[in-house]
Amino acid sequence: MKLSYAGFRSKPSRNVDKNPIPAPESSCRWAIMPEELLREVLMKVEASESEWPMRKSVVACAGVCRNWRNVLIKEIVRVPEISGVLTFPISVKQPGPRDSLIRCFIKRNGSAHSYNLYLSLSQALAENGKFLLGARKSRHATFTEYIISLNADDMSKGSSAYIGKLKSNFLGTKFSVFDILPLPTGAKMTRSRSTRLIGSRQVLPSVPSGSYPVAHISFELNVLGSSRGPRRMQCIMDTISPSAIKPGGVAPTQTEFRHSSVDTSPSLPISMSISNCTNEIFSGPLCGQRDGQLILKNKSPRWHEQLQCWCLNFNGRVTIASVKNFQLVASAEGGETSAEHEEVILQFGKVDTDVFTMDYRYPISAFQAFAICLSSFDTKIACE
Repeated sequence: MKLSYAGFRSKPSRNVDKNPIPAPESSCRWAIMPEELLREVLMKVEASESEWPMRKSVVACAGVCRNWRNVLIKEIVRVPEISGVLTFPISVKQPGPRDSLIRCFIKRNGSAHSYNLYLSLSQALAENGKFLLGARKSRHATFTEYIISLNADDMSKGSSAYIGKLKSNFLGTKFSVFDILPLPTGAKMTRSRSTRLIGSRQVLPSVPSGSYPVAHISFELNVLGSSRGPRRMQCIMDTISPSAIKPGGVAPTQTEFRHSSVDTSPSLPISMSISNCTNEIFSGPLCGQRDGQLILKNKSPRWHEQLQCWCLNFNGRVTIASVKNFQLVASAEGGETSAEHEEVILQFGKVDTDVFTMDYRYPISAFQAFAICLSSFDTKIACE
């Protein structure tokens, strides 16, 4: 095979374009593949690579061009609720499967004040994990804050990987989970001004930026009033309806990221039936059941006479007794319990000095589950 000299060196020219315009993506030979053939190829890749690490082939296909990505995301790869698989980064913001728990584990780095969430890739409790989310803890005079990021090496609010945060009160007994995205469509919002200035930029109401409260967590004194008993925990999920856990119920599902480098309060003040929840959760006792909000509470443990300790059935996923261990179930509305209220939605427990398992399911996402578990790490002056 002969290659011409011109194939390696072009003739000198004085009129050189230093900033050439890239060719449109549609000119890529892969982008013009017949749609029927493309769909068939991608469906076979999706079906054959159903688990990590092989599933990276599906992600690689999404990176070929916009046409491939649209077919995969919109038509072939299903959300975790249906598939039970986490594929793209947005999957950590989408509810887990209805019929099973997604198994994960958290590794704590005490010296760096960081926490990494991994997806379990084997039956081992904390081995062969795929990184999902990272968090960094920072203490302030009156509160503690956990920055949550898609990148373990870049956990700052100004990063494009920043997706939310967890913030506590001074005692570490009440927490708020904030998301960089606004509440889902359907939430009633009002505004006092048509626009708002952030720095030197004008932000339109249609594209608000900042942190939005999506969940609130409260801890009370444990049932024994001493450090030996389990903690009493309650989570109010602002954006999830109690009907979501029932057959046919629906929980909000995010479909894309809209990153913001500015961490401020919402440019559109939230005005809805739950608008005062932030203030109420930081003052007074645990809130009761409210209309339009799913409330999770910790499952009550049982006293084991032989072991002389409080026990919960984690089905082998927890090996070390700890006050941090918990299981969350849905709180019954009006005291009426059903099978749905007995199913564990989130469980968290210790398996090593700095390793903890985290398993979650519908209707919460990996991001929400991770934030709730981070609240259990924080020191609670009034609870211990």
